[in-house]
Amino acid sequence: MGRLRLKHMATRFVLIDRDTPLLLPPNLRDWVPADHLVHFILDAVDALDLRRVKVNTRGTGSEQYPPHMLLGLLLYSYATGTFGSRRIEQSTHDSVPVRLLTGDTHPDHDTLCTFRRENQALLTESFVQVLQLAQQLKVLKFGQLTVAADGTKVLASASKPSAVSYARAGEMIAQLELEVQQLLAKAEQADATPLQDGLTIPEEISRRQERKAALAQARAEIEARAQARYAVQLADHDAKRAERAAQAERGEKVCGPAPQAPTPTPEPGDQHNFTDPESRIMKAGNGNHFEQSYNAQAVVEVESRLIVGERVSQSPNDKQELVPTLAAIPAAAGSVAAALVDSGFFSEKAVRQIEGAETGAVTGTVVYAAVAKTGHHRSVADLEKRPEPEPPAPDASVIEVMRHRLKTSAGKALYKLRQQTVEPVFGIIKSVLGFRQFRLRGRAKVSLEWTLVCLAYNLKRLHRLNAGLKLAEQS
Repeated sequence: MGRLRLKHMATRFVLIDRDTPLLLPPNLRDWVPADHLVHFILDAVDALDLRRVKVNTRGTGSEQYPPHMLLGLLLYSYATGTFGSRRIEQSTHDSVPVRLLTGDTHPDHDTLCTFRRENQALLTESFVQVLQLAQQLKVLKFGQLTVAADGTKVLASASKPSAVSYARAGEMIAQLELEVQQLLAKAEQADATPLQDGLTIPEEISRRQERKAALAQARAEIEARAQARYAVQLADHDAKRAERAAQAERGEKVCGPAPQAPTPTPEPGDQHNFTDPESRIMKAGNGNHFEQSYNAQAVVEVESRLIVGERVSQSPNDKQELVPTLAAIPAAAGSVAAALVDSGFFSEKAVRQIEGAETGAVTGTVVYAAVAKTGHHRSVADLEKRPEPEPPAPDASVIEVMRHRLKTSAGKALYKLRQQTVEPVFGIIKSVLGFRQFRLRGRAKVSLEWTLVCLAYNLKRLHRLNAGLKLAEQS
């Protein structure tokens, strides 16, 4: 009975014939649907000016792959969650859209790595050109931007076990020095017990001396970072002391204890990673664990949700990142009217610098920043309609002005856009694209890869907004 039912049902199956030769469409573009992402990326890359590309202009050696094809391949791969160069190479055989993009050619992983590594200027310029393309498509309006900025931790291409703390490095150096002395003493003893097969005293001494030198270099780099940190903290400390002195001189009540002076001495837990020395140990997730990471920053325009500025920081928090992150917005995008950031970015000095209060030249940019962490739950009192708050006094501090801004109806409405703008972008990059770890090492190369990720996100976003149809109409 079972066989009869199966035979009856088989007449409804689609015939799978793997042996009859097929006549493929004569045009490779017909291999994938007309609204496919690969078509949009092909058209977008064709519209870019690639004069900044680094190629062998002498024409010697093996034939080169066209730069527009390699750039399109990287962008499509990152936009669809394929990041490793070997996986991208494999996709030129496995993926129909990629075969279309490459014209059924197969650049090897070394070619892809070299192109990606040597074309930082091209990627940076392409990032700006894609924003200009978005403007032409009327998806993004330049000038008087309202943006939301934030940072997210992205894993470095290095593991925590390959790191050493400042205190532990000192202990290991002392232990290695002791072992070297023991090996030297052993070499002078005629009746010393021999080492295991394949081991010699000179080689063991050399191995320990090399390890000691590496640890000493790690401690030196940690000390240099501590000095740089001390310079920043000292300036902040002096500013706080000056502010407290000014308050006392005006007869105002000075609240809280006096700020503690910073120290240039490294903390015992300050770490150095041997695999990627420029990465840092940072709090991850809800702050209950630490990861070897970089702090990837993005500035997102609130209406289009396109990334208009991006950079990579080594800082484990965002306290010093507001000024350089907003400065990462290309000049071509125009001025910023409002910048929305969370409490992690807030500092009086940064706000004054962004708004031009320090120099006396008003920039036209208004910062909206929470001055303290707040819960998402709203009480009944929060739901009640309230009158507009009284404006702050002319001599009010930055923190008082900021509190007032976020209590006004306009300020509340603007600041509400922050959470629904930049955080979903990071969610798409990490969960949809699947980009959670850098493949390259060193801040310069990591910055290059983050530019590539943001560029791929923007193209995917434009395609999602049906800009591909508009691009086809323009062409």
